[in-house]
Amino acid sequence: MATIAVIDYGMGNLRSVAKALEHVDDRARVRVTWEPEVIRGADRVILPGVGAIRECMSELQRLELDGVVREVAREKPFLGVCLGMQALLGESEENGGTAALGLVPGTVRHFAAGFAEAGMAAPGKVPHMGWNQVRQTRGHPLWAGVPDDSWFYFVHSYYVPLLGPDLTAGVATYGLDFTAVIARENIFATQFHPEKSQHAGLGLLANFTRWDGTD
Repeated sequence: MATIAVIDYGMGNLRSVAKALEHVDDRARVRVTWEPEVIRGADRVILPGVGAIRECMSELQRLELDGVVREVAREKPFLGVCLGMQALLGESEENGGTAALGLVPGTVRHFAAGFAEAGMAAPGKVPHMGWNQVRQTRGHPLWAGVPDDSWFYFVHSYYVPLLGPDLTAGVATYGLDFTAVIARENIFATQFHPEKSQHAGLGLLANFTRWDGTD
């Protein structure tokens, strides 16, 4: 029986993610946990998250999980969700600049700064909240059966710029094109919330429960 660890560092829709996983695969053993050995022993790992990156990193460090996340993200099928995707990058502009996990090169930006730099007016309110389409920019096992331009649910004020074809696997547009999905080797990470994204999101999670970590 495959085990999926949902990392609990006090930030994220943990129960929603766990229930969605149990819904799409009733054979999976889902553990919501902060225990390093449980996380290391799982077959697959999810890093969820909502809120601010500084608090995210502070809690991961307080619980001595930052090193554990770096370790399992190099070794196991790994899914980052929302803030859990942004935390994979090198740094964020949030709070005047916050160092993140550094597993993916790049800087997380605030939408207002991106709009200003592009010389454009905001297309709507920030945070970007609600349903938006995601264009699949390359194939991946987690896209199997998920139609291109499917709608997913987003809630975020900060965004990941386009990172290049070796890292960006899905793009959404909110005035600016931004990275909605990062994929590299055994890592897949989404800015949107698959657990809140109905059929398309549940399909992606179902694919994750079967994924062996290769792309």
